[in-house]
Amino acid sequence: MFRNTNGRIGLLLRYVFLKNCGLEVGDNVSVQPGVYLFNLHKVTIGNNVSIHPMCYIEGAGGIKIGDNVSIAHASTLISTNHTWTDTSIPIKYNQETLSPVIIEDDVWIGCGVRVLSGVMIGKRSIVAAGAVVNKSFEHNSMLGGIPAKMIKKINEN
Repeated sequence: MFRNTNGRIGLLLRYVFLKNCGLEVGDNVSVQPGVYLFNLHKVTIGNNVSIHPMCYIEGAGGIKIGDNVSIAHASTLISTNHTWTDTSIPIKYNQETLSPVIIEDDVWIGCGVRVLSGVMIGKRSIVAAGAVVNKSFEHNSMLGGIPAKMIKKINEN
């Protein structure tokens, strides 16, 4: 309902909506226009988080977003997957599996990234634009590619 409301009023309305529907939502959370959020009752969002336009977040399997996270435009976090083992029915009607997505603190997710079901991205990591993250990565990682691979370790200070 407030998905495409622009300006400060839109940001405020989306924040109030999140606070009332999300499992847990921190302070200073910015959800920009055009973001699709599903199954918010299984989504936790930390403090100082920005989710930019055209993102798609499906929380059915559980999603936890830590503090100081930025999710650039047109990115997807999806905590569901389809099975394909029942050959008597089309794949789209096969059972769905649910597995949580965990984005730890201080993570930057570049534009157009896809984070798939069951993935954990460790703290202080960067995911390069366009990456498809289908497995978990430890903290201080720079990731990129399809499927995502470690590009390099980010130095700890």
